[in-house]
Amino acid sequence: MRLDISQQMKMDQRMVLAPRMIQSMEILQLPILALQERIEQEMLTNPVLEQEEPEGEGSDDSRSPEGASGADEELEGERTLQIAEDNSKIREFARLDNLGDDFDDYLRRSSYVQPRRGGDERDRKWEAMQNTAAPTKSLNEYLHEQWVFVECEEIIQKIGAVIIDHIDESGYLSAELPSLAEKVRAPVEAEQLEAALALVQTLEPTGVGARNIVECMLIQLQSNSEDRSLEIDLIENHLKDLEMNRYPSVAQKTGRSVAEIKKAVEVISHLDPRPGLQVGRRETPYIIPDVIVMYDEDNDCYSAQLSEGSTPSLRISRMYVDMIKKGGLPSDAKEFLQNNIRSARWLIESIEQRKSTLLRVVLGIHVATVSRAVSGKYLQTPTGIYPLRYFFSGGTETTAGESVSWDAIKAKLQEIVDNEDKTNPYSDDKLVEELARQGMNVARRTVAKYRSTLRIPPARRRKRFD
Repeated sequence: MRLDISQQMKMDQRMVLAPRMIQSMEILQLPILALQERIEQEMLTNPVLEQEEPEGEGSDDSRSPEGASGADEELEGERTLQIAEDNSKIREFARLDNLGDDFDDYLRRSSYVQPRRGGDERDRKWEAMQNTAAPTKSLNEYLHEQWVFVECEEIIQKIGAVIIDHIDESGYLSAELPSLAEKVRAPVEAEQLEAALALVQTLEPTGVGARNIVECMLIQLQSNSEDRSLEIDLIENHLKDLEMNRYPSVAQKTGRSVAEIKKAVEVISHLDPRPGLQVGRRETPYIIPDVIVMYDEDNDCYSAQLSEGSTPSLRISRMYVDMIKKGGLPSDAKEFLQNNIRSARWLIESIEQRKSTLLRVVLGIHVATVSRAVSGKYLQTPTGIYPLRYFFSGGTETTAGESVSWDAIKAKLQEIVDNEDKTNPYSDDKLVEELARQGMNVARRTVAKYRSTLRIPPARRRKRFD
């Protein structure tokens, strides 16, 4: 066998993403709050990037965005993004500070120089912190506050504190009871563990400390002053029959009427399966819409526009552009400014491209671009704020050749189920027929999937007994 080395030429096609394209895609996919944070970070690290003042608020023509075009002329032909190894740029700033007396005189004479924050302008972050509501009390903190007032032996007190630490946000004990014994750091017996858990389960909100949903419901029923013996019996002994909607069978086994069983099930349906969420519930996140759709009554149409103030207007500082044009800078300082001007220009172009794409998404665009553009974006309409992804659910065609979205099919399926005869509900095959009757040809497995998504139980469980 002979081994040797040879050279070969091979031609193939590859798509290589340029740094500018990568940055543009990253900017496009950022949610609005993340984009604002990205811009703020860029302004802290890039001295040539500055925010435009709103018109009429002391803006100076000498600081117009046209500085970007001057930078383009100076950087003509340079299209490779250069990323410094030292992100802090401390040495580069030091060189700029030591450029000499001429530069100091220039700064004193220049009308361009303006501090990034006026002396009278309040720190926005600090103001936001001052106006932010205090964090809500967690469930565990709430339970510990109650537990200190429970009168019991010292060892039970220690065990109860450990149990509370292992209750999740829904209110359930997230660990096996025997495994908590070693965390108490004292000899513990099984009876003491059970006694401590029983006391923890008396705390508010009612139902916390349960090990499963059945125990959670029983705790809530047993704490009720009314007679709930039937409800307790149903949960302990007939839960499977209730899930299968076998009311006549349950009535026969319990010696109660179907009406009494239905009334007891109604009581059970109002129990809280996740009582812990009553305390420390996560607040709804604040949403800033990226696009606003408004109704024009005069022309009877809708118009779309980007949310004003969602992203600050940026520009390249004329001061630094003029410094390069003036000449006389050390080569390393000039290179530092050129790289930052180039980086700032790319960021500004990426943000403008993002704005253009978002508007095009509302009007129609390639599905691949939509997937990237709508992620984490929101649309404000006259009826509320919706995720942009809500409007791109895909769809099919009716027998009449009209396009219909999957969400529309789900809505029609829900409508059919709502209007069916509950004493003889539709099977999945029958639901397929009803949808076909209205021009929507959908497979049975698709109907079953959508029914599950809509949390519509199967026909046997939708059946009612009068």
